[in-house]
Amino acid sequence: MAGSGSDAGATARDDGGTRRRREGPGGGAGEGAGELRVHERKYAHEQKVAVAAAEEAGALLRARFGEAHTVRSKGDGGDVVTDLDLASEEVVLAALRTHFPHDRIVSEEAGLLDAAGSRTWLVDPLDGTNNVAIGLTAYAVGIALCVDGSPVVGVVHEPVTGRTWRAALGQGAWCDGRRLTGPCGRSPASGPVLAWTQGHAVGRGDGRALALRGALELHARRVLQLWAPLLGWTMLASGTIDGYVGYRAEGVDFPAGALLASEAGVEFRTLAGGAFQVGFDGPDSGRSFVAARGEMLPSLLDLVSAASPAAARG
Repeated sequence: MAGSGSDAGATARDDGGTRRRREGPGGGAGEGAGELRVHERKYAHEQKVAVAAAEEAGALLRARFGEAHTVRSKGDGGDVVTDLDLASEEVVLAALRTHFPHDRIVSEEAGLLDAAGSRTWLVDPLDGTNNVAIGLTAYAVGIALCVDGSPVVGVVHEPVTGRTWRAALGQGAWCDGRRLTGPCGRSPASGPVLAWTQGHAVGRGDGRALALRGALELHARRVLQLWAPLLGWTMLASGTIDGYVGYRAEGVDFPAGALLASEAGVEFRTLAGGAFQVGFDGPDSGRSFVAARGEMLPSLLDLVSAASPAAARG
């Protein structure tokens, strides 16, 4: 996945299909023969559709935020589904079915809409439902396209601010026309600011989760538990936090945010420091990770490894 660095060749807002990016020979600034139109890029159409769908769903969420009411409980951990989850999902699914009728879709509430082929869309129509249910304005819409299990397009829209983060494999991560370069990679003297996420199936008394969170709280300046994991990924890609630690993360919202971070230069490891492949298939035990860049990554790995031998094996 793409590395870090600013996009010196960007001279106009790259908004998924209506503007363009100019590059000279070798990727430097220039015009003429080196010009590359956005619509000629791989997955440009998919990204444009996903951005439009996420923003349309976000406008609905923002307009009806104060009217949200719980439809049902989901699982035994206190999670809920609201009418806004379902309304937002309907918007996104309609767009994807219209433009990509032969692709599989896995959506947070609707489940699997199966089809043949290697392309799968992942939809989290309202990441942060529990926040919305108590009136907290921290939520997002997430859409990813995976090919053979790995993300190639990721879009996250935050309705409150109206910002949209987007990435395509090998093309960088972007927000408001600016290429994102992730955190600086150096650990602040006061300690890092980290985000934490765990899957719905993780119990409150899970020993590995407790050991990991305890170690992070002890050594970090702040550990964010947002109830909206996608917002943590936007902050990591934007460089406003230093790292992200996940334990048995959910599969639907993970790839969109992880692609944003990866395209901004963030690296991923397992809790034990091994190679990590971002994806959504398989058991949630395969989605425990440490994400950071530069010198922060080894120090975070040392921290989680020391937290508990059991946690390090996760």
